[in-house]
Parts: sequence; structure tokens; C-alpha cells
Amino acid sequence: MLAGLAATAGFAASGIAPARGATPIEVTDIAGRSVTLRAPARKIILGEGRLMYGFSTLVPRAPFERIVGWAEDMVLYDPATWRKLKAGFPQAERIRRFSSAVNADFSTEQAIALDPDLVLFPLSAYQRIEATGTIGKLARAGIPTAIVDFREQASHTTAPSIEVLGRLLGLENEARAFNDFYLRETRRVSSRVWNLPPARRTTVFMERAAGIDPNNCCMTFGNANLGVMLQDAGGINWGAARFPGLGGTVNPEAIFTDDPEVIIGTGADWSESTPGSRGVPFGYEATPERVQAALRALAERPGWPQLKAVRNKRFYSIYHQFYTSPAHLVAMQVFAKWLYPASFADLDPDATWRAYHERFSPIPLSGVFWAQLA
Repeated sequence: MLAGLAATAGFAASGIAPARGATPIEVTDIAGRSVTLRAPARKIILGEGRLMYGFSTLVPRAPFERIVGWAEDMVLYDPATWRKLKAGFPQAERIRRFSSAVNADFSTEQAIALDPDLVLFPLSAYQRIEATGTIGKLARAGIPTAIVDFREQASHTTAPSIEVLGRLLGLENEARAFNDFYLRETRRVSSRVWNLPPARRTTVFMERAAGIDPNNCCMTFGNANLGVMLQDAGGINWGAARFPGLGGTVNPEAIFTDDPEVIIGTGADWSESTPGSRGVPFGYEATPERVQAALRALAERPGWPQLKAVRNKRFYSIYHQFYTSPAHLVAMQVFAKWLYPASFADLDPDATWRAYHERFSPIPLSGVFWAQLA
């Protein structure tokens, strides 16, 4: 079972002793590991760049102030967000970049050379970096590491991960403020659908990264990640019965045969990292016109116009990067609104998304992040 935050004793994970007279910071990370710091971390490496989505909720006015290195996956796979970040914080361009730890090619030697106080890794990379000896090498160099998660089991691990970050950065009040917001906004949905009987729940096929490879279909979420967010919003996730983990690939014929009530895809502008992709280009630079054109193209693929979700205009798409960000709380509200509009008539995901940006995001709100087929 994944562990939350807890006070622990010992210095095994960090490989260091606290300064004389100082009170060490001791936490248990999301992988259940004991982590000890001498003092709040001031020099940090992000072993996955998209950890910035969660990290920046605690430091939205200065997201790069403590970052001495980060993986380049955000730059590669979410370039619109990266452009907004570097426009607001030009110093970000001077920060050392690494290959992502998720791909098991994180450079331990470069990390040690930067002499950080802390290296943060995502849970999705934990087994790889254990197997490659990355954690051990850093520990022997006296560099603590911590594991957080905003992806694998995000509905269970986001609040504990934010609390871990708050403790390690000396920003407990900021972490508490975000978690109060997160729990309040997610419970506005979960509290209403908790006892919804199966017969009244809506079946949904979620197409993961719809259109990223226009010649292949279809990836879906299983019993994890946005698939769980959908279930928390009261939906029946079509893929959960087929894939116990993050998900897998299914033949379109299976979708055509079952003809689910609702179809929700995830999309982003992958044109720079994956030329030829036909995903719905959500993000800070998206326009409603481009979004609708891409959504129509997905709905018009061979066999899809006959599906009742397309005929009834219950064909939707949402920003793919919500799958690895605490902002998935907004996706949960959007799902609930789409599935049960009468029950959630008073719920306003747009207002929640604006409040998120005003309080916790380093980027001003712009663009488009979800849409229904018009």
C-alpha cells in the first residue's frame, strides 16, 4: 500500500546527518521511504519536468527559484505550457535539463555535479531508478531523494504528495492551503455520487491520447489515473474491466460492438513532438475553432459516426496533461458535469479552473482545456 506522510526516525534514505543543533525534517514519501533533510530544500532537481505542475502550486510566484535542474519532458511534450512559463520566468531557460527519469536515462552524474539538496522523482519512475541504482548513487553522494505521485493513483496520492512537498520545502502552510482547495473541490463531486447505484451510472469509453497516431486506435485508461477520476465522478469506466493498471490498447470493433453512452478522449497539441498527430490541441494556446475541427475529425473516423455517443453529441475531449497534474480536480468536475448535468447544474468547472489559476498557477489562464462536439 502506498504510504502517506508520516514522521519517521533515521537517516537511511538521505545518507546524511543533520547539522548539529538543527531539527531535521523527517517524512515518509509516497513510496513509503524515509526521507530526512537538514533544512528545507533550496536547491532541487525535478526528475520529471512535469512534476512542475504539482511543485508550482506551492510556489506559483517563483516556480523556478529553487530549481537547479529538471527533466525536459515538459519542454518536449507540453511546449505551449513551457512557452508560457519561460515568458513569465525567463531564468527557466538557463536551468540545466536532463532526460526524464521515467525513461530510465536520468543522468546521475550530472545531478551530483549540481549539488542539490533534494531530487524529486515521480512514482512512475520509482522501480526503474531503483533497478538502475540511481537512488543508491545519489544517497552515497549525500543527496536525498523523495518520491511523489500526481499520476498513477492520483486521487489517493495527490494530497499526501503535496504535504510531502510542503514539509520538504518548509512550505507547510502553502501545502495546507492547496490541499484544502483540492479536497473541497473534489468532494463537491465525490460526495454526491458516492451512493449512486450502478443502474444509474453512465458507461464511458475513454480514448487516451486520441489522435496522437492517426493510423492506430485506440488506447484507453484502465483502473488508474484519469480512469479512476472518471469513476470518482460517478462514471463506469469501460476500460477498467479490461485493464487493471494504467490501461492498454483495444480494437475499435470492441467499442463499436458495445456502443458506450459517452466517449471522452484526451488531447493536446503534439504537433511539435509527434508530427502528423491529429490530437485535439488543448492547452494555453488553443482556440475553440481548432479544437472543434480536431474533435470533428475524430468523430468522423470510419465507423465512429454510427456510435450513439457521436449521434447524441455525447462525444467529448479534455486536456491530456490533466493526467499528471493536481489540476485533475477540474477534470473530475468536468466529467461529473458531462455525465450528470441535472445533478451538477450548480457546479461550475470554469470558475474552479479560474480560481486554481488565481491562487496556485504560475501561468495566467488562457486557451481551451475541454470541449463537447458541437
